Amino acid sequence: MPQRRLRHFLFLTGLLLCMLPHTGVAQEGSGQTRPLVEVLRALESQHQIKFSFLDKDLQPLQVTLKEGLSLDAALEEIRLQTQLEINRLDPRYFTLSKPQRISVCGRLLDNFASEALAGATIEVMGSNQTATTDADGNFTLGEVHRDATLRLRFLGYKTRYLPASQLLRSQPCTTLVMSMQYQQLDEVVVYKFLTSGLSREPDGSIRMRPADFGLLPGLTEPDVLQSIQALPGIKSIDETVSDINIRGGTNDQNLLLWDGIKMYQSGHFFGLISAFNPYLTETVTLIKNGASARYGEGLSGIIRMDTFDEIRRTYFGGTGFNLISGDAYAHVPFSDRIAFQFSARRSVTDLLNTPTYDLFTERAFQNTEISTLGGADSDQIAGREESFYFYDFSGKLLVDLEDRHRLRLNFLYIRNSLFYGETLSDNSENQSDLDQQNFSLGGRLASTWNDRWTTEVSGYLTQYDLDSYYLTESNNQQLFQLNQVKETALKTRADYHPMEGIRWSNGYQFLVTGITNISEVSRPPFESRIKDVLYAHSAFTEWEYEGPEKRLLTTAGLRLNYLTNPGDFQQALLEPRLSLRYKLTPHLALEALGEFKNQTSLQKVDLEQNFLGIEKRRWILADQDSLPVVTSRQASLGLHYDRGNWLAGAEGFYKEVNGITTDTQGFQNEAQFNGEIGAYSVYGVETLLNYKSEAWSTWLSYALNRNTYRFPDLDPSEFPNNLDIRHTASMGTNYTRGGLKLGIGLNYRSGRPYTEPEPEPNAVNTLVFPNRINFQPPNSSRLPEYLRADASAVYSFALSETVQASVGASVLNLTNRKNILNVYYRLSDQNEVERIESISLGLTPNLSFRIRF
Repeated sequence: MPQRRLRHFLFLTGLLLCMLPHTGVAQEGSGQTRPLVEVLRALESQHQIKFSFLDKDLQPLQVTLKEGLSLDAALEEIRLQTQLEINRLDPRYFTLSKPQRISVCGRLLDNFASEALAGATIEVMGSNQTATTDADGNFTLGEVHRDATLRLRFLGYKTRYLPASQLLRSQPCTTLVMSMQYQQLDEVVVYKFLTSGLSREPDGSIRMRPADFGLLPGLTEPDVLQSIQALPGIKSIDETVSDINIRGGTNDQNLLLWDGIKMYQSGHFFGLISAFNPYLTETVTLIKNGASARYGEGLSGIIRMDTFDEIRRTYFGGTGFNLISGDAYAHVPFSDRIAFQFSARRSVTDLLNTPTYDLFTERAFQNTEISTLGGADSDQIAGREESFYFYDFSGKLLVDLEDRHRLRLNFLYIRNSLFYGETLSDNSENQSDLDQQNFSLGGRLASTWNDRWTTEVSGYLTQYDLDSYYLTESNNQQLFQLNQVKETALKTRADYHPMEGIRWSNGYQFLVTGITNISEVSRPPFESRIKDVLYAHSAFTEWEYEGPEKRLLTTAGLRLNYLTNPGDFQQALLEPRLSLRYKLTPHLALEALGEFKNQTSLQKVDLEQNFLGIEKRRWILADQDSLPVVTSRQASLGLHYDRGNWLAGAEGFYKEVNGITTDTQGFQNEAQFNGEIGAYSVYGVETLLNYKSEAWSTWLSYALNRNTYRFPDLDPSEFPNNLDIRHTASMGTNYTRGGLKLGIGLNYRSGRPYTEPEPEPNAVNTLVFPNRINFQPPNSSRLPEYLRADASAVYSFALSETVQASVGASVLNLTNRKNILNVYYRLSDQNEVERIESISLGLTPNLSFRIRF
C-alpha cells in the first residue's frame, strides 16, 4: 500500500514538472506583457546573441510574445509590435533603432455607453495628414512621424492629444475612450431668450451668438448694437447705436470692448449703424450689474464683443449687401496651428442714392450745419457738392504656438467721412469737412500650464480721432476742431483651480489714457489746445464657487485702482463686486448682483454748432477739479423662471452715480453753461415674459424707471434726469420654419423730459450779453410718447452643397409715425426764440442679399 502511494506521488510530481514552462524566452514571456529590454536579455541568453540599442529608445516599450517562438519569429513579432528597425550585422550581433516614420491605428469609443464613435477626426498636428473613424470607430494612419502628436476630435466630446508612439499599429489596435464635453461654469440657463442665439447666463449677463441669431423685428442682419436694444432696461433715446442708455445712464458710461480693446467709436453713419461686423463676432456679452473684478470703468454697463478664437480646419466666409453698404469676411487656415480672419465693409452712399440712404441722411443731418448751410442766402446758391462714405476693416491672426499656448493679434479700423460744399452766386464757397476714425491694435497670449493653472497676458493700443473743418470764404473765416484719444493698456491675469467648482483669479492692469482737444478760429483769432494724460494702475482678486448640483453659483471680487496724472492728481479707489445665483427649485432661481465702479474718461456735450452739429460730444479726462472721477454703486435682486416653453423674470435695481457735471449730461437750458457738479440716482423694475417653441418666440417686456438729478448749486436742486423715461414696453413675435424667418414688433416708451422757455414777454433775458433764454424749471415738461412698429422677413436657400444664400427685407416704423426725439430752443439772429425738434426715422425699408460658404 505505501509503495502504491509512493508511485502515485512520483507520477503526479512528474506530471506537474512537465506542465511547468520551458526556460528561455517562452518562459519569460509566455502570454505576458513584459518590458522589451527584459525580453531582449532573455533572447541573448537563450540564443547566445547580442543586441545593440539606445536604452532611451527602448525603455518605455513593452511586448507580448507567445511560447515556443523561434528567434526569427520572436524578432518579427517585436518588429510588428514596436515598429522598430532590426538589422542583423552578422550571425551573432543585431541592432535595434527607431524609424522616423511609423504606422498608427486605434479604435474610439464613447466612455459612457461604450459605443463606437463613427466619423471622428484624427489629425497629425503640424501636417496635412488626417483620417476619420469608420462605422466601428477604427482608424489607421501610415507614414506618421514618430514624434508627432495626434489630435482626436468628435463633436460633443473633449478633444484628446496623444503622442503617435502610443498608438503603434499592432493587433489589436489601441482602444481609446472619449469623454463627453461638459462646460459647468459656462452653462447656458436659457437656450432661447427672445430669439435663437440669445441666452441668459448664470452670472446674470446676457450672451448673444450672431452665428445662431434668429430674427428681431426691423433687422435682416444681426446688427450687434441694434439687437441688444430689444432687451429690458436698454434703449437708445435718439434711435442710434452711438447713444445706448443702460438703466438710465449716458452712452459714455458704457464700456465697449472688441476682443478686449476699449472702443471710443461704435457707429457708422454717425450712429445709425453698428461699426462692428457681426459675422466674425462669435459672442456678444452684455453685463448690466455684478461685473467681474477684472473689468474697469463702464458705470452703466459693459458690452463685450469677441471674434472667433478657434482655428478651423477648413475655411469659411461670406459676402452680402443691402441698400446702405456691402461687406465680405473670411476665415482662412494656413495650417493646423495658423489661421487668419478678415472682414471689410464699405458704404455705397457716395456711389448710389437709395431710398434708405435718403431717409438715413435726413435723420442724421437734420438741424445741423449741413442741413442749414446757405441760411438766408440759400437762393444765392449756384451749386452744391456733397460726399459721404464710411468703411471698416478688421483682421485677426490666430497662432497656436503649442497645444497649451495661444497667440492672437487683432486690428480694427473704422472711418466716417463727410464733405459738403456750396458755391454761391458771387463764386465764393462754403465748405464743411468732418472725419471720424478709430484705429485699434491688440494682442493676447493665453497659456494653459496644467489642469489647475492658466494665465493670460494682453495689451492694446487704440486711437480715436474726430476732426472738422469749416470754411466760409465770404467772411474769410476758418474753424478747425479736433478731439483725439490715445490709450495704451497692458493686462495680466492668472486663474487657479484648487478643486472642482472653485476658481481663484488674480491680475494687474496698467492703462495710459491721453486726450487732446483743439479749437482754432481764424477770425476773430482764437486758439485752444488742451491735452490731459491719466495713468491707472489696477489690481484685482476674485473667487468663483459652484456648489453641488449647481444650485449655488457665486463670484466675489475686489478691485483696487490707483489713478494719477503728471500733475498732483492722485486717487485710490476700492471696488467690491458680487454675483450670486441660487436655485430655489429646478426651474426658479434667485439672483443678487452688486458692484462699485469708477470712470475717468467722459464725453462733454458741446454747443450745437461744434463739429457741424453732427457729433457734439468730445471725450475729456477727469482732473479731480472741474471734472471729478465719477463713481457709482449699484445693487439688484431678481427672480427668474424657466420651464418648458415659458420664461419669466423680474428684477429690481438701484443705482447711484456721483461726480457728474452738467457739461456731460447734454443740458439744453441755462444749466448747460455752468458746469455744476452733482449726482443722479435711478431705481426701477424690469420684467419679461417669453413664450418659446421650436417655431415661435413671443415676448412682452416692461421696465419702470425713476431717474433723478441732484445738483446742490442749482435751483431746484432735484429734478428729473434728461434720460428719465418712466415707462418702457416692447412686444414682438418671430416665426421660423425651414429657411423662412418672420418677425414683427412694437416699441413704446413715455416721453422724455425737456425744458421750455418762459412765456412771452419773459422768454428772453436782455439784461445780459449775449442775450439768453429765460427757461422754466429744468425738465418740467415732457415730450409726447414714443411708439414704433417694425417688421422683418428673411428666406434662406442653398445655391450648392457648400454655398448658402439668403434674401431679406425689413421696414422700420411701419406706420410712418412722427416721433419727436428731442426739443431744444435757441435765439435767432432777430433775438427771437426758435423751437428746434429732432424727428425720428420715418417709414424706412431695407433689402439685403447674402452668400455664405
